[in-house]
Amino acid sequence: MELVSHRTTWLRGTPLLSAITSVCASAFLLFGYDNGVMSGVVISSYWLQEMGHPSTIMVSTITALYDVGAVFGAIAAAFTAEKLGRKRSLIFGSIIVVIGSILMGTSVERVQMMVGRIATGFGIGYLTSAAPVYQSEVCLPSQRGWHMCSQLSMMLFGLMIAYWMNYGFYFHPGTLQWRFPLLFQIIFAVYMIIVGVFLPDTPRWLMWHRPSTDEGLAVLSRLRNRPGSDPAVVQEQDEILEAIRIESQEEGTWMDLFRDGGTRADKRFYLALGIQFMQQMAGINIITYYAPTLFTESLGMTQERALLVGSFLQVWYIFASFLTWFMIDVVGRRRLLISMALGMCAIMIFEAVCVAIDNRSSNIAAVALVFLFEGCFTWGWMACVWIYPPEILPLKIRAKGAALAAAADFVGNFLVVEITPPALQNIGYKTYIIFAVFNIVNAAIVFLFYPETMSLPLESVDLLFIQKNESMDETSSKRKSFYQHLQWWVVPKAWELVKEERTTGTARLRAEEQRSNEDSPVGNINSSKGDEGNAVQADHIG
Repeated sequence: MELVSHRTTWLRGTPLLSAITSVCASAFLLFGYDNGVMSGVVISSYWLQEMGHPSTIMVSTITALYDVGAVFGAIAAAFTAEKLGRKRSLIFGSIIVVIGSILMGTSVERVQMMVGRIATGFGIGYLTSAAPVYQSEVCLPSQRGWHMCSQLSMMLFGLMIAYWMNYGFYFHPGTLQWRFPLLFQIIFAVYMIIVGVFLPDTPRWLMWHRPSTDEGLAVLSRLRNRPGSDPAVVQEQDEILEAIRIESQEEGTWMDLFRDGGTRADKRFYLALGIQFMQQMAGINIITYYAPTLFTESLGMTQERALLVGSFLQVWYIFASFLTWFMIDVVGRRRLLISMALGMCAIMIFEAVCVAIDNRSSNIAAVALVFLFEGCFTWGWMACVWIYPPEILPLKIRAKGAALAAAADFVGNFLVVEITPPALQNIGYKTYIIFAVFNIVNAAIVFLFYPETMSLPLESVDLLFIQKNESMDETSSKRKSFYQHLQWWVVPKAWELVKEERTTGTARLRAEEQRSNEDSPVGNINSSKGDEGNAVQADHIG
């Protein structure tokens, strides 16, 4: 594969970066498509007949097995993706998705369907671990946050395609009504395989795993569309090599996830796991997976009307996500997470009221609230949650921790998808009250324990978790309000660093001074070049 990629030296600069971006974006498009495609399949009378008219619990289990596969796919990626390389990991994940899609689309009984769901989920779990790393390692540092948001918007685009595909095939009688939507995703996976073969791996991976060759420098030169001797290319190469040197010294084991290590690495790992698990407790996949079911079961819509409204819902979802691109680095992760969790809590309460009233006016209001819920989720709990774990985790455990955090997301996804159909059937509007409570709990946990990471260099994030500066505490204690005394001491300290960085840029200087102090508790965690070189890991989403 590598020989093929190095023959395509005509692809340089923006065209090469665009080709890589299209492959990484297709991985998230597949993620979104798979999340949405079952929404129409599970209400198809032809699919229900083919599956032997499964019970409500069996339908939810078949749907949720996708997330079981994704958990194992993300864990497998944590063990094997580094050895395979970025592009080969994407190709491998795409092949698994093709196999799973064929199994689902040709199913003649429920066991085959269940195996296909697990296989497809495994491939998606692998892709969502590898794609962000590939993308982040070829982009300039200033482009990483924007690219992360754009990839998640592409995920919503895949979700929208799935809903409109289901609506379009509703009018086609027979098993093609559900077989074609399940098989259609093969097109995106095959595109990733074909284009991926001709792409190079990342300069960082090549310099680490093939240090005796000049392949890494050659790819870096092509990406920047400059000769290898150009000062900018040489400087970036030096930063990557310095980052590799530091990472090789700091390479961690799995047990390091549960050790303090002088920078509270274990607690930061729990923060990463928690934020991704809490994302699913917000209740987004009640809507993502089961919007048509929700509209038919709770609001009494016909199947056609439910599919149509669900399709327009996903159009709104993708357009709403664009606002996050501008807010995430201005408003901050923490404010968005807290405010939108409170907003979703209120929406769920009003949704429960509307469903309980159950008349024409309340049903219209309930549909409007679903649209508003998706807006709040994408503004607060979509991109922020995927970006936060790599930012909060220390370098030594970043790759492993981020991959397991992604697995925690899929575990939460499985639980929600498994319980939603029987909950809607048995307790009706009270289901929304449950998720309203989850959202208020999410907001409280973020308020008490999650520090802000906006604008902070990675060294400054490490500095946050070093032992409290008593003199600084004495100076600032009088300024603390009552609620600040309730928070973990890292939270107000983080705000001080964010303010410094955004106004004077001194947070980086303080981090470098801390790092250069030989008597510090953590010693040489990173280097000044390590921030730029290793920031590639800050967009790894497991």
